[in-house]
Amino acid sequence: MNSLDDFIAGIPKAELHIHIEGTLEPELMIALGIRNGVSLSFPDAEAARKAYNFSDLQSFLDIYYRATALLLTEEDFYDLTIAYLKKAASQNIRHAEIFFDPQSHTSRGIGFETVIRGIERAFVEANSSLGISTKLIMCILRHLSEQEGMEIFDKALPWKQWISGIGLDSSERGNPPEKFRKLFERAHREGFFTVAHAGEEGSATSVREALDTLHVSRIDHGVHCMEDERLVEELVEKQIPLTVCPLSNVKLRVFKSMKEHNLKTMLHRGVAVTINSDDPAYFGGYINENYIEAAKALQLDRSDIIKLAQNSFIASSLSTVHKQLYLNEIERYTSQQIT
Repeated sequence: MNSLDDFIAGIPKAELHIHIEGTLEPELMIALGIRNGVSLSFPDAEAARKAYNFSDLQSFLDIYYRATALLLTEEDFYDLTIAYLKKAASQNIRHAEIFFDPQSHTSRGIGFETVIRGIERAFVEANSSLGISTKLIMCILRHLSEQEGMEIFDKALPWKQWISGIGLDSSERGNPPEKFRKLFERAHREGFFTVAHAGEEGSATSVREALDTLHVSRIDHGVHCMEDERLVEELVEKQIPLTVCPLSNVKLRVFKSMKEHNLKTMLHRGVAVTINSDDPAYFGGYINENYIEAAKALQLDRSDIIKLAQNSFIASSLSTVHKQLYLNEIERYTSQQIT
């Protein structure tokens, strides 16, 4: 590694856009298939990796949901989650706000309690033994109906003490934010932090609708915001965060190459962008790899990396006090690197 790679590896950071189902590495996938007696279309982990060649978001989702079907027991969800959190700790992630998609499990007959108990058990262990703080965000699948979203919302309420936020994910095409207006109104009444995927395969209009219709606090992806100058000005003025996922954007052909990514442009315009890994098992890297590849292709310097790391905590749903504690960690780290 060069010195900037080392600096990236060591800097404290938060991850705000990570789908726990998207951390299912091929090795664990194979192990779960054997443990649960489920036949796989891939003979081994290497064959699975070779299949991860996507033309767009939908082609990725097709494989993603097939792999998700291997998760059957509380132990499976625990193993999946603790594996990610151990990896996160090794990359100096100090705080993670993790998405889960319960509808993709309950639709297969898996109990909501099975899913959330496995995840929460890993959270408790990681908080005590790995030094990572965690929050859980329940995502609503936008390709399903709002009524189906309401039904999973009902199932989630008894577990509200373990769920910090409500999000919206899956395919943007044909599923505008307006479709889930009532659900997000309900989420706000219940006191949940809210986020939504927008402006990945959708245009800047999708970002605008997520803000104006769903009144979310944070936009996941959002890279097409640059199509609308007035929207960019609002994002800067209000410091509405974008959780950007560079490797994902290239893998799903949102950008043809990392050199064409608009992360640096947004950062230097003053947009509150953050770097995240999205579905790292499928997209070729966890958070440090996303930082490193973006830095290399876009010629980011240390000041850019520091700003991105600071943004990651500022954009979190942590309290002001806890945000400042982590920002102080970054300050101590950067001071040590200079001396």
